Amino acid sequence: MSNEVTISARNVVKAFGQGDAVVRALDDVSVDIRKGEFFTLLGPSGCGKTTLLRLIAGFEMPTGGTILLDGTDITTLPPNRRPVNTVFQSYALFPHLTVAQNVAFGLEMLGRPSSEVKARTAKMLALVKLEALAGRRTSQLSGGQQQRVALARALAPAPKVLLLDEPLSALDLKLRQAMQIELKRLQLETGITFVFVTHDQEEALTMSDRIAVMSAGKIQQVGSAREIYIHPRNRFVASFIGETNFLTGMGEADGVLLGTGERVPAPGLGAKGPVTVSVRPEQLRLGLPGQGLKGTVRSLVYFGTDTHCHLGLSDGTEIVARLQSPASGDAGLTEGQEVGISFAEGGVQRVED
Repeated sequence: MSNEVTISARNVVKAFGQGDAVVRALDDVSVDIRKGEFFTLLGPSGCGKTTLLRLIAGFEMPTGGTILLDGTDITTLPPNRRPVNTVFQSYALFPHLTVAQNVAFGLEMLGRPSSEVKARTAKMLALVKLEALAGRRTSQLSGGQQQRVALARALAPAPKVLLLDEPLSALDLKLRQAMQIELKRLQLETGITFVFVTHDQEEALTMSDRIAVMSAGKIQQVGSAREIYIHPRNRFVASFIGETNFLTGMGEADGVLLGTGERVPAPGLGAKGPVTVSVRPEQLRLGLPGQGLKGTVRSLVYFGTDTHCHLGLSDGTEIVARLQSPASGDAGLTEGQEVGISFAEGGVQRVED
């Protein structure tokens, strides 16, 4: 992946409505998307992620700001004049055409020579592993196969950027997980910049080189999956990416003093005054009473590979520890049992409210 920027949004605003009813779907958004990366826009419904995708595609015009592609301003260019293709959630395939004809359609509309269309179509079908189904109508395909046809059609003209608007949401869990791997493989093999929109954190963590977490029309944090998971910038990011526990107290040089009078070690925290910290469930360690914070087991939830232990602190705060389930499935804990709670090194992270 290059550090060269392909898509650059600068102070982008998108407002809907007028007067007191105006809604800012995007509120002064700036972000750079690098050449050849798998970049994900992640957030809940209504956060502005699809709106930003549509602005990049040219399906919507911004109220303010600019969008650059390879340094050229494309803000007002119509979609057909942008070297960008989009894969939609609905796939939008032609049911009366064969798989090969669907893939070739865009190339034919661009006026490419028939020899090029034939060769490129064959190459794309091989890329998505559908050569054997080239003559079948798309209405005869499974959801996963239709997804692959849509991808092949979008990739055929070799766009500089491929936009994907929640393309896996209609698939069942197993197929969705398999397609996550296939999408990443396609992106690596083609070297095309992928911009992927989803509200599913697992999809984002699995496939992305970098993620932009969005909320209320703003980008909250941009970084790799590891950076965002381990070092969330604020409370929203910490809670949206994975599960977490929040503890509040008074910051000290190397820890947090809780309202219970107990202290949570956090070397290098360097915070004075009121502070909130985030601790992922897998970063909690349970031991004998007296070893760390005082906790009481409230409930145990078995998830197969993991067991979630819901714990109550002495002030009533509830936190969750994720424990690896032993072969027997018995976590060795019982409801009402008192335990000591400690934290893995580096597991306590300060977050902004």
